[in-house]
Order: sequence, then structure tokens, then C-alpha cells
Amino acid sequence: MELEHFEALYPGSARLAEVGQIVHFVKEGSSCQLIGLPGSGRSTLLSLLAHNRQVRMQHFGERHKSIHFVLNNFSEVRKRSLFDVMKFLFLNLTESLRERRMLEENKAVGDIFREHLKFNDELILFQGFKEAIDYLGLEKEITVVFLFDRFEEYIPTVTDAFFTNLRTLRNRAKYKFSVVFSLYRPLETFLENTVLADYYEFVAGHIIYLPLSDTKTTDFRVAYIEKITEKKVKKEVLVQIGELTGGVGRLVKLAVEAVLVHGEGQKDLSNFLLRQKTIKNALVEIWSILTPAEQACLLRGTYDDAEAAVYLEQVGLVREKKIQIPLFASFMQAEFGQQRAENGHIAYDPHTNTIRKGEDVLSDQLTGSEFRLLAYLLQNPERIVEREELIATVWGENKSTAGITDQAIDQLIFRLRKKIEEDSNNPVHLQTVKGRGFKFVS
Repeated sequence: MELEHFEALYPGSARLAEVGQIVHFVKEGSSCQLIGLPGSGRSTLLSLLAHNRQVRMQHFGERHKSIHFVLNNFSEVRKRSLFDVMKFLFLNLTESLRERRMLEENKAVGDIFREHLKFNDELILFQGFKEAIDYLGLEKEITVVFLFDRFEEYIPTVTDAFFTNLRTLRNRAKYKFSVVFSLYRPLETFLENTVLADYYEFVAGHIIYLPLSDTKTTDFRVAYIEKITEKKVKKEVLVQIGELTGGVGRLVKLAVEAVLVHGEGQKDLSNFLLRQKTIKNALVEIWSILTPAEQACLLRGTYDDAEAAVYLEQVGLVREKKIQIPLFASFMQAEFGQQRAENGHIAYDPHTNTIRKGEDVLSDQLTGSEFRLLAYLLQNPERIVEREELIATVWGENKSTAGITDQAIDQLIFRLRKKIEEDSNNPVHLQTVKGRGFKFVS
């Protein structure tokens, strides 16, 4: 059944080190975070765990039969309610059991799901979810591992109730319940402490940074493309593609496909690849997830912002102050090297309810509180907004704002500056007016 998935065809040793790290956390009953740049293979790695029996056997041996991975692509439920998300997770759990031919478990969990779903009530559905986890973890002694792919797309909508629910499930199954969050930067940089608080102890410090390249998965993908197209790429061209792309899986795949379609007789392979729309879009996606401070470091070639430099090193984009994807460096200088000032304009679009900085959608990187604060300031440019007004704007839905402290506002401003300013210690846009409040300067 699993051979229906492409990832089931990969060798069992694919992404050996990173899968091993995830397995380590699963075995000790912890959760973890898988951090990597777009295109580096996060989705492939999670799919290997969910669909590749050889990979599971490589790391668990015969015990793999009692470890059940459930893949959930959060891009499918971005901006959806908690009820919809819980229904999505419950449904994926049921379907994943069917795919692995765990028919008895599939029937039992499916019956629980259908029985509780018919009431169309969030509390009743979650009660069913708890019963399903009890059945699998306690009665069948199966460890359930939820794989949350592209979780960053749900971040703008996520609430503390989501993490409270996860903690509830974990408390019932204890060491037979884990979650792998897949994002392009750690949860702590996206979320306020109060939102993540209930589940933080299970993911704190459990971070796996995904290297840009993995030889086994890349070689397999290239060989598969050559097989289905019945064409071969010259070895020297493959070597050049590997050097230009830094071995990033998605970029290598797109480059090989472009060369096979258009021929290998390109005098300047770098310029040829940069002209391909699919490759340019992949490079734009990498650029768009970087903060202004990280973008500024890359454009200047200086890494004096310590926090930005650490992140760029951790995700493998920079090593020893050198960009590791030459194709990305060429794209970046061509697109933004001379136009950074023009592309730095921050604006709120009321029609789409989004905040952009040039072509980048900033609102996708903001928490709910950060978005409300920045949107309000953008709609009141150059005006000094007092703290009480900001508290009412950001936390106005609370029954009482009496407990909101100045420190909460200061922390919010601090986090927001890191996401919109090139130098958060010397803010250009989000300025403090001592003794009065804050103002946004365009």
C-alpha cells in the first residue's frame, strides 16, 4: 500500500542523520522542531517517516510496527478554525491507519471519529480525539507521532488552545505521543510565550536544523528523473548544478528538469537557470522568509548582526561568511542589490488584510498580536500612539485589559522590530517617543 507514495521508493538510508535525531526524540517521548530553508527537503523527510517502511525499519527495527507517523500538511488548513484543524488531524489519523493496512485500528478510530463528528461540536470532537489516542496508546500500545509539515502557514491563526489540546493528548498517552513541527525558523521566534506555554516544555531546545543538501536523496531523485524521461545529464553538468545550487534538493531537481528540456549546450549555466521561472520562484521563496536584518547582512556581505548571522549559519545558507548557494547570491544581487531602498516600503492593504514590505508578505511572519499592532500603526503613520491606545487595539478582545503591563507592550515592540527593521537596535520605522508612546515612520 505504501508504494503508492513516491517517498516509499527512496533508500532506507535517506536522510540518515536527521531521521535519527527525530527518532531519538520519539523514543524518549519528546517532541521536536525540524528547521530548514524552503526547498531543503523538510517535506520529503517527513514523508519518508510516514510512507517509507525501509526508513522506519532502519531506525526502529521490528519495533517500527508499533510506531505510527501521521503526516499533516498545514498549508491545507491555514486560516482555518481550531475545530477544522482538529477535524483535519483526526481524519488524517484515521486515513493513515488505513494506508498502513492497520485495519482493526482504522475501523476503531474511524468509528470514534464518525460518532463524535456528527454532533458538529468542538468539545465533543476533541473528546473523541482523546478516546482515539487512549485506544492507540494505552490499549494497542502504539506510539502516535504527528508530523506537522509547513506549520509556519498556520502560525498566523494558531491560538494557545491548540497547544493546550496537544498537551492534553500528550498527558493521556504520556511517552506514546510526539509531535514534529516543521518550520523555517523555531516556534519561539514566531509565537508569544503565552501562546506556546502549554506545550513548550516538550519542544524547548529540541531543534533539528536540516542541512541544505543530502547526497542520497538528491542522487535518487536525479536518477529517477533520468529514468522516466529516458535522458541523461552529463556528469560534468550535474557537478556544476550541484555547485550552483548548493545541493538544495528542490533547486537541483528544477535545474535538472530544465537542462533535460532545453538541452545541455548552455554557455552560461548560471544565467540559464536564473531565467527559469520555476527556479526563480524557488529562490524568491527563500528570500521572502528572511527577516530584513538577515537580508541586509546577505546584501552587504557583513554579518555584524549577531542574531541574523546565527540563523543564517544554522540553516546552512552562510558558512564562514560565505553564501552557500551561489545561484541564490546571483539572484539576490540582480534583484535587490540596487533596489533595496525602493523595495523596503512597508504598507498595509485593507482589501487583502495583509502587510507587505516591497514584494514580501510580512504578515505571514507575524503573530496575531504583532499583526494587529503593526496594522494599526500603519493606518496611523507619523502619529504618536500612546500605550493605552495600543493595549486597547492589540488586546481589545479580552474582557479586561487591566492586567496588560507596559512590559508586555515593550516585548511586543521588541519582537516586531526584529521582523521589520534591518537593525532592531537602531529602528528606522517603529520608533519610541519617550514618555508618550510609539509612532511608525514610513
